[in-house]
Amino acid sequence: MNYTGVLLFTLLLISTSCHGLNILVILPHVGKSHQLVFEPLLKQLALRGHNLTVITRFPQKKTTANWRDINIGDNEVTTEILEMGVITGTRLGQISGRFLLAELAEQSCTSGLTNERFRNFLKEDNQFDLILVELFNTNCFMGLVRLFGAPVIGLSSCNPPAWIQRWFANPENPSYIPSVFTGFSDSMTFLQRVENTVSLGLDKFIYDYFMAGPGNRFSRKYLGVDTMKGNDVMYNVSLLLTNTHFSLNLPRPFVPNVVEVGGIHIEEPKEIPHEIAKFINESLDGVIYMSMGSTLKGSSFPVDKRNAFLKAFSRVQQRVIWKWETDMENKPRNVETFRWTPQREILCHPNVKVFISHGGLLGTIEAVYCGVPVLVIPQYGDQPLNAKALEKVGGGLIFHLQDATEETILEALNEVLSPKFRMSAKDLSERFKDRPLSPMDTAIYWIEYVAKYRGAPHMRTAAVSMPAYQYLLIDVIAFIALIVISFSYCMYKIAALVFSKLRRNKIKTS
Repeated sequence: MNYTGVLLFTLLLISTSCHGLNILVILPHVGKSHQLVFEPLLKQLALRGHNLTVITRFPQKKTTANWRDINIGDNEVTTEILEMGVITGTRLGQISGRFLLAELAEQSCTSGLTNERFRNFLKEDNQFDLILVELFNTNCFMGLVRLFGAPVIGLSSCNPPAWIQRWFANPENPSYIPSVFTGFSDSMTFLQRVENTVSLGLDKFIYDYFMAGPGNRFSRKYLGVDTMKGNDVMYNVSLLLTNTHFSLNLPRPFVPNVVEVGGIHIEEPKEIPHEIAKFINESLDGVIYMSMGSTLKGSSFPVDKRNAFLKAFSRVQQRVIWKWETDMENKPRNVETFRWTPQREILCHPNVKVFISHGGLLGTIEAVYCGVPVLVIPQYGDQPLNAKALEKVGGGLIFHLQDATEETILEALNEVLSPKFRMSAKDLSERFKDRPLSPMDTAIYWIEYVAKYRGAPHMRTAAVSMPAYQYLLIDVIAFIALIVISFSYCMYKIAALVFSKLRRNKIKTS
């Protein structure tokens, strides 16, 4: 952080410390990882004296000052809920991922909006200065924005899909900006650009008809608010904080009220449990760490593919830590399984050489932060996109599960274990960390900026309120085309008239 940034942030601390904001935070999604991204930010806001009311399925286990949870969850199982036999990682699986989001959206809306604790919250007399809400796959909780009438800041735990980009009028040129669901990089072939163009349109269509439409019906039913009446409330969000960074997620243009804070969830490291620390420290040749995240059920790993990995692991010098929920049979002596692992602390341990991952953005960012190369096995959602971006910037190598054999796994491991790959991952880590302000300081600055300027409407581009025909210059193109056609027609008629007259004169003289 440079001295100018430190001075700026210090002045902001002084100017705002005397006024604590009442902030409503809406985190309704059933996946816990979405909340984990922004929990450190919420803690910092509470420490700074702001009062938080958090609508969540994952209330704090330890009481935090200035933090009140409205628990809309009822002990649902929200981790390790997807079987790898269902999530295949194929192209068809990527397409169907949009409909999986629609199903999860309906689950979030029906169980959350009808929750008794949430219904009691609605009966209270609350006023808020600011609303933070996760923008993801539904608008059903956005009726609260109209009920409380406060400026809104959106939070995105992943690379925002096309429908979110549309709300801020972010440029979406499909020639180099890939759809979340294609898994392309920013360098595409002709056929990939064709597919990407269609995919971007499909993203918006499926959101509008399978997520936004049902979500608005839920809002009308349970909140008494039509989020589409007058204008779509989603277009009135003041700011978006997105868990991305151009060094990893590839460069693209952003309007002023979209701010990248990728890595905001990375906190000070905690102590690694003794058993895991001992296993890592005693590995003279280093450690390979493997985890398929918190949503996929690791123990649903296809048996033949699991055996291929175990055979490959038995032939490497490194020890292997595999996050696994049950007992694992026939594992080699150098492989140890753990039900839970402190992922960030493990990845930053100097003995860890490679991370085998499904490509979730949180784990990917942690690996990049720690400078550990990744062997990525993408399965669903934004994972193929994250994997492709990571591969292009030199931090990882894509490996498809359907291609897994003992030999192909060994070949891939040897590549990511090479000194060249290790150095590339370290270089990426340095670029990722090199910023004028930390992700946390950046987020807090802009949150308080929006509150200070009552929604900061001056940050919004005119494109947000433009109809599509104006934004795409269809009217201008049609006007110019009409002029060109009219001029061409006139020139044609003049030329025809002159030619006809010359022809008549020639006939007379002959």
